[in-house]
Amino acid sequence: MDTSALPATATPHLPNWLPLLAAFFALYVIWGSTYLVIRIGVAHWPPLLMAGLRFLIAGTLLLGWLRLRGMPWPTVRETAAAAVIGILLLGVGNGGVTLAEHWGVTSGIAALSVATVPLFTLLFGLLWGQRNTLLEWAGIALGLVGIALLNLGDTMSATPLGAAVILLAAAAWAFGSIWSRYLPLPRGAMASAVEMLVAGAALLGASYLSGERLQHWPALGGWLALGYLVLFGSLIGFSAYLYLLGRVRPAAATSYAYVNPVVAVLLGTLFVDERIGPVEMLAMLVIVGAVVLIGVPQWRQR
Repeated sequence: MDTSALPATATPHLPNWLPLLAAFFALYVIWGSTYLVIRIGVAHWPPLLMAGLRFLIAGTLLLGWLRLRGMPWPTVRETAAAAVIGILLLGVGNGGVTLAEHWGVTSGIAALSVATVPLFTLLFGLLWGQRNTLLEWAGIALGLVGIALLNLGDTMSATPLGAAVILLAAAAWAFGSIWSRYLPLPRGAMASAVEMLVAGAALLGASYLSGERLQHWPALGGWLALGYLVLFGSLIGFSAYLYLLGRVRPAAATSYAYVNPVVAVLLGTLFVDERIGPVEMLAMLVIVGAVVLIGVPQWRQR
């Protein structure tokens, strides 16, 4: 299955490494910045409504672009598979992050919690017969210690519901990522379009059923946050992720997990005066170390 979201012939006049460099920049910096932008956005929008609009708009734009380029409609089977993955990755995954930040989890801690995705990925891989090395098991154990430390910190202990939701979001993203390898997803970026459309519709439905209502028209900052998440977080960031999955080692594509927290913490400290305590800092070092341990065997295998 071709999971690339960008056509291989899009930049024939550029060096081979330049599109890869741009994609890694999108994953490291742009995705790292989305945690701060979500924090800003939920001050203006109900969280599920904002997440739903983000993916519905992005999915509609991407689908329209693909159809203009002659991309065929996916089959019913492919659409159903993409719908399931969209619910897991974007609905529960990104939607959970948005809810957690609305409930008080800071952008840096949110990014750090999502850095546990590689741990969950290894654990869920066992369901499909994946065997982990001793080094990977050591990374899982160390990561669990990091999660425990994180929940001892002031931020997570003050928002237990947010802590539970964001860990559920990380687990859903990991499970969906593993399962997607075995499902008949649409080719290329069409998978992203369907996933975003289905997740957007599901999140808007959840927003309505949960009683979210837009009490007043969002200020300019709210619209700018939504626009940034649509264009950079969804269309560019998610496409870059799929592009890398089709062209580099899995360990390299998922290396954003130990870069995003650092970016998010720095941006949160600089722009919204977030603070990370010594326990959270220790947890960050432990979790990032665990993710590095997990990535080492994958690099060696390739």
